[in-house]
Amino acid sequence: MRPQAAHRATLTALTALAPVSWGTTYAVTTEFLPPDRPLFTGLLRALPAGLLLLALARVLPRGAWWWKSVVLGALNIGAFFPLLFLSAYRLPGGMAAVVGSVGPLFVVGLSALLLGQRPSPRTLLTGVAAAFGVSLVVLQAAGALDALGVLAAFASTASMSTGTVLTKRWGRPEGVGPLALTGWQLTAGGLLIAPLAVLVEGAPPALDGRAVGGYLYLALANTAVAYWLWFRGIGRLTATQVTFLGPLSPLTAAVVGWAALGQALTPVQLAGMALAFGATVAGQIGPRRKPSGPEAVRGASGGPVLGSPEWRDPREPMGRPGQGVAGQGVAGQDVTGQDVTSPALRL
Repeated sequence: MRPQAAHRATLTALTALAPVSWGTTYAVTTEFLPPDRPLFTGLLRALPAGLLLLALARVLPRGAWWWKSVVLGALNIGAFFPLLFLSAYRLPGGMAAVVGSVGPLFVVGLSALLLGQRPSPRTLLTGVAAAFGVSLVVLQAAGALDALGVLAAFASTASMSTGTVLTKRWGRPEGVGPLALTGWQLTAGGLLIAPLAVLVEGAPPALDGRAVGGYLYLALANTAVAYWLWFRGIGRLTATQVTFLGPLSPLTAAVVGWAALGQALTPVQLAGMALAFGATVAGQIGPRRKPSGPEAVRGASGGPVLGSPEWRDPREPMGRPGQGVAGQGVAGQDVTGQDVTSPALRL
């Protein structure tokens, strides 16, 4: 594997840890946390994690990034968390996450509108395949699905998808890393949830040791670390590639539900899960880039053609004074003088 391909594979694998972690949210919510407290749960998941990352990054927003952080915090955290936990409380564990795997279709459409990225037929087909896999799992679920739970699951997916595309569109301020950007959003989202949680749910519930452990897991591993990896991936992969990792969350949730909670899976549901996983893998295959520069002017035989920067008159001797051998340059550079050294994996 070439160094650049290995770098991208490592980056994709690290980003994928975020949706895998999120797939455990539903089991933790139903088995460890107080019932019917989606706003309180979202608050304790977001605000402590955001304050921790702010303390580590020691960077505050400046200028327009104050309102951008609020908008992104509302979409990715403030609206997403309450809707996510509402769906988790009202749907079977795996089903709530499976509905969320339609996110690639949202992101494909929003990327066309906001990023100017026209979806390829393969991308659309992959998104449809993921959605079809979702429908196979949802429609075969045992018992009736709660309509409010399904609506909340779709709304949370739309909110997160919009936040993902806007995060890609706005990027990050110069000199600011993904750790600080994640801290800004989690803190803003947590502060938006706090007054709503008090007004709707009242005083916080009493917590036992089991609930405290569940909230610590959600705040640290499931949120602080997972969202840092997620926003780091958004900055280096395309929005579509990142969101196609989303189906890993329902796959994880379904496996955890089957292994730990005794939730049955039918053969049709297993086929849907396999289809969703295949769409995840296919979504990581980037479009073939058209050759440019020296590659665009190569002949059919693969060699340089007349007039290209690489062309050399065969009558001229190799290695004339002041020139290197044709087709070669300084170590670490191509014939055009561009650096081709593989990028280091930056944290």
